[in-house]
Amino acid sequence: MTLSSFDIIVCGSLHLDIMVDAPHLPRVDETAVGSAWAYKCGGKGGNQAVMSAKLGARTAMIGRVGQDDFGTRLLAHLDRAGVDRREVGVDAQAGSGMSVAIVETSGDYGAVIVSGSNLAIHPDDAGEAFERLGGAPILILQNEVPDAVNVAITRRARNAGARVILNAAPARPLSADLDQAIDILVVNRVEAGMLGGLGVNSAEDAVASLPALGQDRRDVIVTLGGGGLVVGPKGQKAQFIPATPVSVVSTHGAGDCFIGALGIGLARGAALEAAAAKASQIAARFVSLPEAARDAADFSV
Repeated sequence: MTLSSFDIIVCGSLHLDIMVDAPHLPRVDETAVGSAWAYKCGGKGGNQAVMSAKLGARTAMIGRVGQDDFGTRLLAHLDRAGVDRREVGVDAQAGSGMSVAIVETSGDYGAVIVSGSNLAIHPDDAGEAFERLGGAPILILQNEVPDAVNVAITRRARNAGARVILNAAPARPLSADLDQAIDILVVNRVEAGMLGGLGVNSAEDAVASLPALGQDRRDVIVTLGGGGLVVGPKGQKAQFIPATPVSVVSTHGAGDCFIGALGIGLARGAALEAAAAKASQIAARFVSLPEAARDAADFSV
């Protein structure tokens, strides 16, 4: 690929998260009593772009927010992180995307998202935005925007020589067009099970799932949280990478941290296994910190 304006371009979601600390996720008909709440700028796309920028990548974001207070907060957050957001549109009709995430004392969490303006991104606009930005060697996508958006921008990016990373979260069936155009598929154990049709509860299960996840035509990474991760380079033997031992404070956003770190490693020429191992180390430091300390933290390892 010729010299690009950016190292990484992320096309995807922007949500304002409302974080709630609680002893556990509420059961059906239960009103759980929380201990604290706070706003956090998120969305998988926004999180991945911010992490890439924090690690030093020249990063641009393609997305959409509402013309509301949530949107203002999201744009300011991208600005503070140094993410170029000239191609983040402001929608006068649809409200900004948002989520409510409940973080348990164990560090695990559950969330509900309302996509809002993220569903109003026009496929043609996304593809043209990639070209207006001047391209990048790495394009990062997720499943919190319509599949048609991912397909359209992937075509433009592949024509320009970019490698496409799809973080298939939340899991949904991949269209044939997108399925054939992904260079690197990254999924956690739940997404691997849903897309591959096999239960994934261990590294051995993850390796067994690689053929069903398309390892014959692309690289595949299955993340297992504290159980490490499995890297399956296209057509090659899989490699297990153990997790870095840490005391977990919160796993919220860990996958997005990993993706952003993986992207910069690949953009700088690292091999897939080396980039994934470094990203795993960075994600381990991420989950060991309280939410409030993460924006100011140094994640270099």
